[in-house]
Amino acid sequence: MNLDSKIYVAGHRGMVGSAIVRELQRKGYNNLVFRTHAELDLTRQADVEQFFAQEKPEYVFLAAAKVGGIAANNAALADFMYLNMTLEMNVIHAAWQNGVKKLEFLGSSCIYPRLAPQPMPENCLLTSSLEPTNEAYALAKISGLKYCEYLNRQYGTDYISVMPTNLYGPNDNYHPEHSHVLPAMIRRFHEAKLAGVESVTCWGDGSALREFLYVDDLAELCVFLMNNYSGNETVNAGTGKELTIRELAETVAKVVGYEGKILWDASRPNGTPRKLLDVSKATRLGWIYKTELEDGIRLAYEDFLNPNQN
Repeated sequence: MNLDSKIYVAGHRGMVGSAIVRELQRKGYNNLVFRTHAELDLTRQADVEQFFAQEKPEYVFLAAAKVGGIAANNAALADFMYLNMTLEMNVIHAAWQNGVKKLEFLGSSCIYPRLAPQPMPENCLLTSSLEPTNEAYALAKISGLKYCEYLNRQYGTDYISVMPTNLYGPNDNYHPEHSHVLPAMIRRFHEAKLAGVESVTCWGDGSALREFLYVDDLAELCVFLMNNYSGNETVNAGTGKELTIRELAETVAKVVGYEGKILWDASRPNGTPRKLLDVSKATRLGWIYKTELEDGIRLAYEDFLNPNQN
């Protein structure tokens, strides 16, 4: 990408999209194109095609998605599948129709099998069954990355995909019921601290292992890959480090300053037992994460406390 290349970031108001915008601006890219959801509904094919025909972006970062945690995914399986699959197909297809030079598709580590080898390499995709609680979202994301691959193979396009691990950071969703585990904990421990509550109960038994990547580190990788990687196989984005949900809760409580007890409700689902990405491919390409978890949680908590965030 040249600094004046026309770049469209789909989903620029979301956590990932806004981080990509910050990284592009930090690096001096000055011809960025955005549309809010009110201005352009990506699930409406005719509107997406009209936008691409008028704007003719040269590069596209596809970070738009309907996202949520275990509860949200379980409660709206059909919505998660339809909305994500529709918006992905519309954007990727319109990009191809209008001669976009390169497109980067943002996926999720939930595309990998529930009992995948650990850490999970890119080539374990579609080797066994998915985690049932987010199967609908995973199937939509798999469809998006496969459509990119098939366009490359059939038409010689240069479309790539990135599969991040669990993300957190500025512009995260802190909704009390529809957020992911780390922002949900930030909110719950903060509110418990303010209310002087003696204990906080978290879902599951705390044994599930998870990996977390600060979203600005992901954005740096996304821009790096757009300039330095081409290929049909996706690229994992993570830290290569994991911790239990119990350890995560203790770290969040420490950062927030909550000093009460942390209890566990084992009747609630743990989700996938373990989700550690093999990040050796990104490392070989020359990228490594920068932000350690406790430092990142501190930055995320400062973002949560921002009055414009809530």
